[in-house]
Amino acid sequence: MKKKTIYEGKILGLNIYDLIINGRKVRREIIEHRGAAAILGFDEEGKVILVKQHRFPHGYILEIPAGTLERGEKPEKCAFREIQEETGYKARKLTHLITYYPSVGYNKEAIHCFVAKNLQKVSDQMLDDDEIMSVVKIDMKKLLGMIKNGKIIDSKTICAVLTYALKNKIC
Repeated sequence: MKKKTIYEGKILGLNIYDLIINGRKVRREIIEHRGAAAILGFDEEGKVILVKQHRFPHGYILEIPAGTLERGEKPEKCAFREIQEETGYKARKLTHLITYYPSVGYNKEAIHCFVAKNLQKVSDQMLDDDEIMSVVKIDMKKLLGMIKNGKIIDSKTICAVLTYALKNKIC
């Protein structure tokens, strides 16, 4: 296997791999990403805590809080950090829900989704300079309807909500 780095950025890189699969020479362009942690969080009233975030080029979208893993950071630690930074809510306990790969054909990114219940508001948001978002609370049944109707377009939100709903026999 031969690897050539094309680009190395702040959160991702692009490499070209030349390899042999089943005796055939193939070339693959692969996005290198450290992965992310996402949190399907519920407040004390059972509402789902989402963020309405500007995501160029799609504009503002609703999604569950999430963030990129720091170098060497464990997904659970990232999830605890991100839920508080993006929403001001603190989780006491996280339960792993699902890990999935949103673009297996060209991207190494894994998204680790967690569930947090009874989140408590402890601070204001602590956003990075380039983050533009607000907190939104939605009932789970309404959120499922928004997924069904195509109003939720974010893959981590869709995967986490549907996995949670199936595991808990909500839908």
